[in-house]
Amino acid sequence: MSEIDEDLKRPKRGQFLFAVFFFAVAALLAALLWDQTVWKQGKDLFSQARFWPAVGVFGMVGFTALHIWHLPRRRFSKPDWVEARTWLSVFEFAAWFLVYVWLVPVIGYLPVTMVFAAMLTWRMGYRSRKMLWISVIFAVLVVLVFKSLLQVKIPGAALYEFAPAALRNFLILYL
Repeated sequence: MSEIDEDLKRPKRGQFLFAVFFFAVAALLAALLWDQTVWKQGKDLFSQARFWPAVGVFGMVGFTALHIWHLPRRRFSKPDWVEARTWLSVFEFAAWFLVYVWLVPVIGYLPVTMVFAAMLTWRMGYRSRKMLWISVIFAVLVVLVFKSLLQVKIPGAALYEFAPAALRNFLILYL
């Protein structure tokens, strides 16, 4: 059996969805090309600012259209939507990161890092006490390395303003 035969037996889920999405993005880029580039009178064709982007963008449109045309299945099916949901799951982790970045200046680097490490460990399916404690210890080590050894300057939290002066200085410098 050749490599081509084996390749045809692999799952095709998400292929049509990806090709349609890529075609839509390429078509949008092609539509915007005239507003985003200029054509200068008196310049050679290959020296035009619009020429090479147009070659690339119209190549994307044309080759993606050919790819869609040559797909063995040109309709959406349930596995395509399951695959799309998997692709969209990356936005969940982007949201986790944005919430983390938003909370660090409010609550503090150490407490937020400890809580988020434990929460993400739980989210990834590691739910034993051992794994949760390992994640919290890892978070403390990360904070110590970044703040003490590498001396990364991370702004103190708004919550630190309520601490007594000596403790506030310690929290801002080391936690």
